[in-house]
Amino acid sequence: MADGHAKPQHDYHLVDPSPWPLVGSLAALATAIGAIHWMKGLPIFGLSFGAPALFSAGFAGVLFTMWSWWSDIIREAEHEGHHTPVVQLHHRYGVILFILSEVMFFVAWFWAFFNSAIFPADAVQATRAELFQGVWPPHGIEVLSPWHLPLLNTVLLLTSGATLTWAHHALLHNDRDTLKKGLIATIALGLTFTCVQAYEYAHAPFAFKGSVYGATFFMATGFHGFHVIVGTIFLLVCLARTYAGQFKPEQHLGFEFAAWYWHFVDVVWLFLFASIYVWGNWGGAME
Repeated sequence: MADGHAKPQHDYHLVDPSPWPLVGSLAALATAIGAIHWMKGLPIFGLSFGAPALFSAGFAGVLFTMWSWWSDIIREAEHEGHHTPVVQLHHRYGVILFILSEVMFFVAWFWAFFNSAIFPADAVQATRAELFQGVWPPHGIEVLSPWHLPLLNTVLLLTSGATLTWAHHALLHNDRDTLKKGLIATIALGLTFTCVQAYEYAHAPFAFKGSVYGATFFMATGFHGFHVIVGTIFLLVCLARTYAGQFKPEQHLGFEFAAWYWHFVDVVWLFLFASIYVWGNWGGAME
């Protein structure tokens, strides 16, 4: 009689039952309910501290789920040998689709900006001509010069893309010392970018509220800044795994996906710099 527990003879990975989808969903639900009640100042179960407590517990659950689920995936790849070439290919398809979904998020923010900037006197929008006075940037808005901090951040991100490519080539040649140096340099550049953008936000001559210009500017650049922070965390995890000796020249999906994500962030910033900082600020009163 054949062994019912023998490994199936195919290239696909049939994932074992996992609690993390359910745990993650419940944690995300608790985070959302807690955040909404907290922002609205509403109590939960009659307790004034119920909303922040629920939000904190839910967010901790989300972080725990992320850590546990990704740890399972690393174990499947490193110790159990489930990441066959076919499985790796399908992981790549999944990450490509994920990045495409992120592109569509940015399309929404870019469209909100261009819709206002290209049509500042749109007759369909009854209040637009009154608010913008038919010009963009709107009268009364003092804009940021693209040739100061934004240009510095552009140089930082483009340089980080080069150092990450340097690290990737080192990994392909199994040069682990250069791999670590390249990752550390990329992370340092990403952290510097975030600090420069935080300084820029703190000294911006306009606010998020009170104008369409401020709202569209901060939503587009802030959402990108959030992606830079996520990408930096992604690279920090890759650095920790590098020190643990987990990446191999022939199999390093975690590093590869982090590199894809980081280069995606670089490309989006180039569009942001060209369209919002340069083109969108043209003719405005600069700080």
